[in-house]
Amino acid sequence: MAIKKIDLFESNDVKLAELAKALSHPARIAILRMLATKNRCICGEIVETLPLAQSTVSQHLRELKNAQLIVGEIEGPKSCYCINWKTLKEFSEWIHDLFSELKCC
Repeated sequence: MAIKKIDLFESNDVKLAELAKALSHPARIAILRMLATKNRCICGEIVETLPLAQSTVSQHLRELKNAQLIVGEIEGPKSCYCINWKTLKEFSEWIHDLFSELKCC
């Protein structure tokens, strides 16, 4: 069986890269900021706030959810999302560790 190149890297480095990729769009940062100001947020509120189509917002929410940066649940006809603070804390710790390991000349 062939080895995937990604398997050659440390699991924390792979997860850090996945989280960084999920955060690599300003709309996703805006969504996280919005969710941080509220304990919960309904998708419609996000769509109303961002200058993006509902389908585009849904794609960004899906990326954040796949990276486990947010969690969502369906309540009747509405989808509610909130920040997954555990994942965000891990990401923060990994970023801190990465930059504390890097040395400048």
